[in-house]
Amino acid sequence: MADNPASASKEKLHLQERGRMLQQLFKQLGPIRMIATTMFIILALILARFSWDLPLVRDAESALYDIRAAIFAPLAEQDDRIVMVVYTDETIRQTGQRSPVDRTVLAEALTNMDAMGAKSIGIDILFDQPQDDDPLLLNALNNMQTPTHIAYASVETNSEAIYFEQQQFLEEYLTEATQGNSAATSIRLQTDGDGVIRRWPDQPEGLPPFFSIALAGIDNPQSQAFADYQGPVVFRTPKRVEQGGDEQASNDAVPVFSKFPIELLADPEIAGAFAEQISGRHVLIGGDFVDFDQFETPFTRTGDAVTGQTTMIGLEVHAHMLAQLLDGVQPVSLTNVVKWLAAILVVLAGALTALSAARAWIIALLLIGQLAFFLAMPFWLEANNIHTLDLSSFGWGLGWLLSYTSVSAAARVIGSKQRAFAQGALGKYLPKSVASEILKDPDKLALHGEKREIFCVFTDLEGFTKLSHAIEPEMVAQLLNDYLDRLAAVVLEYGGTLDKFVGDAVVAFWGAPISFPDDGERAARAAQAMYEAGEAFRREAPEGVPPIGKTRVGMHFGEAIVGNFGGDGRIQYTAFGDSMNTAARLESANKALETSVLVSREAAEKTGLDWFRPMGRITLSGRARPVEIFEPVPDWATEDRTAFGDLVAAHDAGDSAAMTRLTDMIAKWGDDRALTNLVNRLKQTGKGESYVLGSK
Repeated sequence: MADNPASASKEKLHLQERGRMLQQLFKQLGPIRMIATTMFIILALILARFSWDLPLVRDAESALYDIRAAIFAPLAEQDDRIVMVVYTDETIRQTGQRSPVDRTVLAEALTNMDAMGAKSIGIDILFDQPQDDDPLLLNALNNMQTPTHIAYASVETNSEAIYFEQQQFLEEYLTEATQGNSAATSIRLQTDGDGVIRRWPDQPEGLPPFFSIALAGIDNPQSQAFADYQGPVVFRTPKRVEQGGDEQASNDAVPVFSKFPIELLADPEIAGAFAEQISGRHVLIGGDFVDFDQFETPFTRTGDAVTGQTTMIGLEVHAHMLAQLLDGVQPVSLTNVVKWLAAILVVLAGALTALSAARAWIIALLLIGQLAFFLAMPFWLEANNIHTLDLSSFGWGLGWLLSYTSVSAAARVIGSKQRAFAQGALGKYLPKSVASEILKDPDKLALHGEKREIFCVFTDLEGFTKLSHAIEPEMVAQLLNDYLDRLAAVVLEYGGTLDKFVGDAVVAFWGAPISFPDDGERAARAAQAMYEAGEAFRREAPEGVPPIGKTRVGMHFGEAIVGNFGGDGRIQYTAFGDSMNTAARLESANKALETSVLVSREAAEKTGLDWFRPMGRITLSGRARPVEIFEPVPDWATEDRTAFGDLVAAHDAGDSAAMTRLTDMIAKWGDDRALTNLVNRLKQTGKGESYVLGSK
């Protein structure tokens, strides 16, 4: 089906109007402010998308993430797949060695655990210095039946833990230690800029398999799934239980991972008691010292209410990562496209909120709702296994705020210019009450054409053109300014919109740009007052000025197109259409009908006033449709207006006797030329016929 040509044309005009409005807004804002606003919007977008990469803001983002990660850390019972065997400060006291730790104890513990049937063993200790008991440990490592993984680090990837000379010794040592089921493994952990472990580390080339992957087995499908994983570490929190074993909120908690001092596993008389805890499990061996290899995590950073931990040893971090790998838990990561869309929506929401013209309470609800969204959405995502590491939650708020403030500032500049422009022009054309409403809400002044029902009033000063040729130009200007000032004051006094002056004619209307319920009454009263102002002007004319004619007024009600048709640089708020033409022709008809103020039935019925007398039905020049006309006579008694109207209606209905009674009635008002004219016209027309102006 073909498109409607009229609809397409209307849409094209609408788009053109929108384009002109945008051009005007850009012009009002100015190039400098436009560039500044654009830069702030871009900065807002950067904040909403890349806040994790920005100084200071990154600290806030990481703190918020730590809170979310701690709140939604999964509750876990003690993991029966992993056990930690650790050197402690008590081990140091017993062995007399701290750095490097005693290797005899390690060799004996390894031999005992190998016999117990451990599933795999990982050693988070760097052998970077020679010791007298190295042969004993090397022998134990080369005779291990259990897959054993020995820590490795390089200067390039972990310069804080090892020097070049130490790395050289470590590589020589590992060459001797990995003759059997032992192999090297990377123990490299990676912290964020604030020293907190939140994510799995990347694995640079040249390093052996990562600790957790090596322990689980590099051929394990789950290990392969984590080969390139760099998402968040899922730290578990221990369940709180009562003595009966029921899950409860209590101060007692079973640690997520079992942990035993290494000296117990090295003692052949005691080690056997731990066979059940070692058999079939992944054993992680490392240090648990108060001042070494301690890390902050999201869980410990926020203050662990269960364990009281404020830091976590590196060995336990590895244990959490191994458990995560064995469970195959990889929180869903939001794509870059989604993150960009979220940033754009946040910035757009701030801009649209700033541009909103809604009431204050609605704006307040929008602000509260959006703030709640920025706070709640990241928590909801984290709770639903969608990780928020690198999600700009704090950046959303900053981006929104910057977008809101920059667009608000631009809107205020445009608004102030619009108000200044309106304030300088509206006062000349609109009453103060209407101008005040428009200044409060400029959108009420439609600067584009729109169809409205209005009361149109036209006036004209009889014989002024002829008069202007008989007196000096200076006097013409003085008289005309005085006359127009008087009539303009009447229009504004009665709340009308002053459309234009055409020579000595005044054009005004009621019902736009703002309509009121009593527009009709005020328009009618203004029409009569304009006639009376014209009479006062005639009486007060300076001496020597020839007689001035009376003011004639026409008033009609109907549809018109109203709006700013004067261009972008000034307000030429005007109206045009058939209703305006009808009012103009009514004003002209006063001359032929010897009346002063003519009001159409359409207008008279909407005024709410009862002070009109009917003046017959006429066909205006250039019009085919007749118009019923009325003239205001506020000084007539109500019963006289009623009786007069009844007689005119009776004549229209075909009552021949009504004309005699009407002639007798009008005699009481003396020399009323308008009524005499009416009687003459009625004598020429029959039942409801229209008198055509210009007919004999």
